[in-house]
Amino acid sequence: MDAVKQLKTWIGESGNTIFLGGAGVSTASGIPDFRSAHGLYMQKKQGISYEEMLSHHYFERHTEEFYEFLRHVMLYPEAKPNKAHYALAKLEQRGKLRAIITQNIDGLHQMAGSRNVIELHGNENRYFCLSCGKRYDMQWVLGYEGVPRCSCGGLVRPDVVLYGETLNEQDLARAVRYAEEAELMVVGGTSLVVYPVAGLVNYLSPQAKLVILNREETPYDGKANLVIRGDLCEALAAVSKE
Repeated sequence: MDAVKQLKTWIGESGNTIFLGGAGVSTASGIPDFRSAHGLYMQKKQGISYEEMLSHHYFERHTEEFYEFLRHVMLYPEAKPNKAHYALAKLEQRGKLRAIITQNIDGLHQMAGSRNVIELHGNENRYFCLSCGKRYDMQWVLGYEGVPRCSCGGLVRPDVVLYGETLNEQDLARAVRYAEEAELMVVGGTSLVVYPVAGLVNYLSPQAKLVILNREETPYDGKANLVIRGDLCEALAAVSKE
C-alpha cells in the first residue's frame, strides 16, 4: 500500500492520534527551518552563530543586538498557515487528532484553526515585562525602536524558550502524557535531535504506532512503523481529505 494511504488508514483506525511537529511544518509558509544543510543555525552574523544569538546568555548581555536580530531575521509577521497546518486543523475538527505538540513558535497552527496545541518552545507573538508581567504582542515590538521597555520601565522579553533555558514543566508534562496515551504518533518536519522534545517518542507504548514524515533521516527512523520522505504539506493534505 502507498505510504500516504497507509497513514490515512491508520489515522482512520486510531482512537488517539497525536502530531509532533518541527520547523519543517512551516517552511512552506516562508519560514526557514533550522537544522538542515541550509537552515538558520548553519548561518552566522559577524562571526556569531544564529543559535548563540537566540540564547539566554546573549539576550542578557547583548539585549539591543538580540532585538535587532529578532526583528530582522527571526520574525515573520506576514507568514500564513499552509496546507499542513490546515490539514491538521481539519483532522482535529473531525475528532481524528487529539493534540498537536510543536517546537515551532510561529502560532500558525492556531491561525489555521487548531485548538489543542502545546507550544513547547513558546510563541513569538507573545511578549511580557520582566518587572510587572504586562503583556505585549509582536506588532508592538516591531514598532518599538531599540530595546522594548514596558510602560513601567521594565525590560520586555519574548515569551519563548531561549537556548540555555528549560522548557515549561507543565507543558512538557502534558506532552509526555499525550505520548504515553497515544495509539498513533505522527512526527512531521523535525530532525528529532533536540531534547527533551525528541525524547517524547520514547514514551509511546509498545502497542502504539510511530510514523515519521521528514525530508531527511532522523535518529528514530529505525524505530518507526512507517517513514515518509515526500512533501509534508501534500502528504498531510491527502491524509486529511474525507
